[in-house]
Amino acid sequence: MKNFQIRPVNKDDHTWVVSLLTEHWGSTRMITRGKVYQADELPGFVAVKGDKPAGLITYRTEGNECEITSMNSLIERIGIGSALVEAVRQVVQAGWCRRLWLTTTNANTPALRFWQKRGFVLAAVYLNAVEEARKLKPEIPLLGEDGIPIRDEIELEMLL
Repeated sequence: MKNFQIRPVNKDDHTWVVSLLTEHWGSTRMITRGKVYQADELPGFVAVKGDKPAGLITYRTEGNECEITSMNSLIERIGIGSALVEAVRQVVQAGWCRRLWLTTTNANTPALRFWQKRGFVLAAVYLNAVEEARKLKPEIPLLGEDGIPIRDEIELEMLL
């Protein structure tokens, strides 16, 4: 039995969302394939454990595709991340979306493991794309997990 709830992001969450995104992503701006998105202005879901937020996922739709733009689970290994992904999948699958996708970087090995375990498959690798992304978002660090240089964007997808 899960001991947390998933609910849509609402306007009362804005300060917390901005704080979380800034702490974990350097700002509220997300860069995907050279496009800038304000993640704090996108739809999403919050995981709540007790009376405290414990996770966030944001997404955007374009045509019949949906991109997950950010995902954070503040308490790992209790199903929060999986539940957030499932909430997005259910909402967008009920609409027009036929493809759910996201990008991560070559250095984010925990994310690559997480997404693939949930049925996402590698769709594309964009070599040295992060160098271009840093021109739009200079706060992207040079090194990621385990000291791996952050260079490439990796696109993962799930066909719905």
